[in-house]
Amino acid sequence: MFFKSKEGKEKIITLYNQKLNELNIEYSEKAVETKFGVTNVITTGDTKNPPLILIHGTGGCAPQILESFPNLSSKYCVFAVDVLAQPNKSAENRLDMKSIDYGKWLLEIIIKLRLKEATLVGFSFGGFISLKALEFNETPIKQVFLIAPVYIVNGNPILGIFKMFLPLKKFIKTNNQKYMKKVMNVLFSEYDDFALNFMSTTFQYCNMDFSPLPVITKDSAKNIKKPISIFAAEKDILFPGKKMIKRAKKLFPSLEEVILLEGSKHVPTNKNFKIIEELILDKIE
Repeated sequence: MFFKSKEGKEKIITLYNQKLNELNIEYSEKAVETKFGVTNVITTGDTKNPPLILIHGTGGCAPQILESFPNLSSKYCVFAVDVLAQPNKSAENRLDMKSIDYGKWLLEIIIKLRLKEATLVGFSFGGFISLKALEFNETPIKQVFLIAPVYIVNGNPILGIFKMFLPLKKFIKTNNQKYMKKVMNVLFSEYDDFALNFMSTTFQYCNMDFSPLPVITKDSAKNIKKPISIFAAEKDILFPGKKMIKRAKKLFPSLEEVILLEGSKHVPTNKNFKIIEELILDKIE
């Protein structure tokens, strides 16, 4: 099970609803049945607008990614998906990262929501899911924006262990906030009290997956035809920006744009998210 206890799940859902209410947006929430598990989707914006699917990263939820992109719903109908086996309202089933299952899952959601020409915006693990969807069947997808995505390169594992995983393990063992802050300082360019509280609660009450992250093969990447834009974070120890751009340029024939977010850690600043958002809005016809 993903949640360690009923109490833990309740705490996460309380924080989730708190963030959703704080957004102060008009939205609808829908449980989409898929063969991989029930998936919660938040929809905001005019349904007549082109569809855009927002996919959050590990340890995140739909309201958080909606907060990072408050203006996308001005031109798109935004579908923010709660990723399976993460601190949110979707099912607790963890899919195999080595398989194509995450791609199949996202495609099933696209089909069930009857979306065509969907734009995908994936942050971190959401980038991995977006690429898996392109590998599986890119037909209903128009274009993809990846922000510090998993699945293109990995950082130095030794650095990751010392800077992130050891403090994280200490936090899980002791619940001492000072260790969580160390982790946050490695991951986030900036963060607020809510992010700290949500991450702390997640790592305290959820069974997180620490297995090695795969990278896409050259053969898979060269078959992708839909336009890809990548925002790589320069100071990201998990997925280093310059290394990512170098490999992405060799991998993807359909790579349309690469932007290095200078000085950015894995989670960009609000200012950088705004730059990304403006670029996505500019790409709409």
